[in-house]
Amino acid sequence: MKNFKKVLCLMLSIILCLQCGAFCFGGNAVADAVNDGAADDYTIVNPYADVVWEGDNAWGAYKGSLHSHTTYSDADYSLEVMVKEHYARDFDFLAIADHGVTGVDWDKAPYRHPLYLYQPILGNEFKHLTTEEYEAIKNGTFNDRGYGMTPVLGANEFNNLSLSKNHVNGHFLKADEGNAYPGMENEQGFDGALRYIDEHGGLSYINHPGDWLNSNANHNIVNDEYSISFFGNLILKYDSCLGIEILNERNGTTGYDRVLWDNLLMYTLPYGKSVIAFSNNDTHWPDTINSSFSVFMMEENTEAEIKETMQSGAFFGISRRLRANDLNEIGPATEIDCVDSEAPYPMFTNIAVDGHSVSVSTSDGDTLQWIANGKVIKTFDVSNGGTFTLNLDEIEGSEDFAYIRAEIFGEGGICCSQAFVLDDGSEPADFEEPEVSFIDKLIIFFKGTKLWAIITELTRL
Repeated sequence: MKNFKKVLCLMLSIILCLQCGAFCFGGNAVADAVNDGAADDYTIVNPYADVVWEGDNAWGAYKGSLHSHTTYSDADYSLEVMVKEHYARDFDFLAIADHGVTGVDWDKAPYRHPLYLYQPILGNEFKHLTTEEYEAIKNGTFNDRGYGMTPVLGANEFNNLSLSKNHVNGHFLKADEGNAYPGMENEQGFDGALRYIDEHGGLSYINHPGDWLNSNANHNIVNDEYSISFFGNLILKYDSCLGIEILNERNGTTGYDRVLWDNLLMYTLPYGKSVIAFSNNDTHWPDTINSSFSVFMMEENTEAEIKETMQSGAFFGISRRLRANDLNEIGPATEIDCVDSEAPYPMFTNIAVDGHSVSVSTSDGDTLQWIANGKVIKTFDVSNGGTFTLNLDEIEGSEDFAYIRAEIFGEGGICCSQAFVLDDGSEPADFEEPEVSFIDKLIIFFKGTKLWAIITELTRL
């Protein structure tokens, strides 16, 4: 990574001097990755390098959500309704990630969680597709749509009994794994869920971290040293943990998670691990299906390629609603709210890296901004379309960037790229999980109990 030796020395020095408790260690987590040395050269690592953008063999841009719900957990609409509604809204793939219920084929009933047996009392159905409907949705003949919707099976939103919203999405689990997994609260719950998914061969990411942090009440908590090191250490600890959700449903509780993402990138990159950003509708009602979602760049729309793309990061996060945000000056300056709009969402239509330059083509956007180390470094007016080139050699201080990433704002919402890592070829540091004192273990254990969560919620109310 860029400037690796000085970054490592700084981080190790801080670790020796300070102990911030479980999962949290040393210093200003953002400053750890930003230093005043300059590498001789570096390579921009393009997460979209393998994508074929045009021509006869061009890859498809597939729309999907990996985090949606049904009456098999706490949604108001059945599996049958939710699948058909996503299909009707032009989704190409879908994962049903019910709380404590691992997703199975859509023509079968998943595990019936005792916690949600109240649903029929409210008049809500437990209902799945018929085998004929399922096959027609997969091959695109249902309602003559012409192209199928791929089921991404084995998804489960963990810590289903949690009051503290410490939720984790697990993917590609077996049908009998993770069902009714209760989980602990707070820090202990995050670690336990990620460990379970890792041990069972799944992939994971942390859902709507701003909901757990309560960043609506305290915006700057996403810049807080403890928040950054806590999530950063979890991502480094578990290879199967890919990253975090940065866009979730209408972003009511996650308006500042893009700032947290920037901080996490600076924290984990010295160890050689990037943080992949996910965008999902987390829908419990059909009217939020088009609120946030992802666009995966793939040669074919198959479950195997979806899994590979989740790991490579060759996809974009889209949201149709985003609060105004002046935190770290990354925007948007005014609220975006076009969930019910027919306006097309902004997209990247080509990305190419040449030396220290990145050229992108866009559609349906007004403003393109490039962000490095949590700050906007360049803005383009893209309202007339075209190709726009960022030359890092023309940007002051670019020798200290750990990564760059791009966002397009437009009438139809926001489109976020993944991070482009700036790699100078240095050997990454080895991550060692911080030691935890006996007192800290007791504190974490108590914060992981339902009693603590109840007290916290009552205090909040």
